[in-house]
Amino acid sequence: MDRPNLPLNGLRAFEAAARHLNFTRAALELCVTQAALSHRIKGLEARLGFALFRRLPRGVALTDEGAALFPVINDAFDRIGAVLGRFEGGQLREALTVSAVATFATGWLLPRLDGFTVAHPGVDLRLLTHNNRIDQAGEGLDLAIRFGDGTWQGLEAVRLGDAPFAPVCAPALARRIRHPRDLAGVPLLRSYRPDEWSRWFRAAKLPEPPLRGPVFDSSLAIASAAAAGIGVALLPLRMFERDLASERLVRLFDVEVDVGAYWLTRLRTRPETAVMQVFREWVAESASA
Repeated sequence: MDRPNLPLNGLRAFEAAARHLNFTRAALELCVTQAALSHRIKGLEARLGFALFRRLPRGVALTDEGAALFPVINDAFDRIGAVLGRFEGGQLREALTVSAVATFATGWLLPRLDGFTVAHPGVDLRLLTHNNRIDQAGEGLDLAIRFGDGTWQGLEAVRLGDAPFAPVCAPALARRIRHPRDLAGVPLLRSYRPDEWSRWFRAAKLPEPPLRGPVFDSSLAIASAAAAGIGVALLPLRMFERDLASERLVRLFDVEVDVGAYWLTRLRTRPETAVMQVFREWVAESASA
């Protein structure tokens, strides 16, 4: 079927008038006179062979044909605007959706993100956070930063760095704890990974005491609870350098334990695009530095 050769000015005038249901406001938006707007719409109606508006004593209303055409034209202009919005300084901005475990996002990525945006102004980065439980295929993610051992089915993983865990707590509580044995007398805050404290006590060559602290779904929540004096947290120190420097949290002992690492992952079935490669190389180089 031949496509009708419709005037763009007429379509734009129709879309604005249909959205406002007012010729005056539509004309102001398009910076034309009301007479010029009306002329464009009449020209479009003549090409189409049917009326788009019913003129009322006060304003206008869409005809059935106009009501059917409006959402299509409105969506088309929105999509054109979205694509044009991706151009900046004559360069096409490429979208990249990255999801990062929240601890890594706030403790490491966000303080360095300005360096990436400055170095790669053509990348429209969309950053999401998660608690290490995600469906990369179902959520349509280009890349995801996760914590673990790097063995996730169907994923290609690039190691970004280790994150040794050690006990930390609020300064007031720290004054009551002199030796690792003292941890048996305070609440030990736990994550959904049940073996973290067990591994730390083995590294400290101590029997594991009964665990009676609350369980949290993220290290950020555990850190906030520890800072509030609720108990002792076992946290990846590298992700909480600012809290330790400000003494919001205090490290208790030198004993550390490795329970995993941070990894940049992508689906094996999803080919790496140029913009994905740019981010991978940047984050890997920054992490190694």
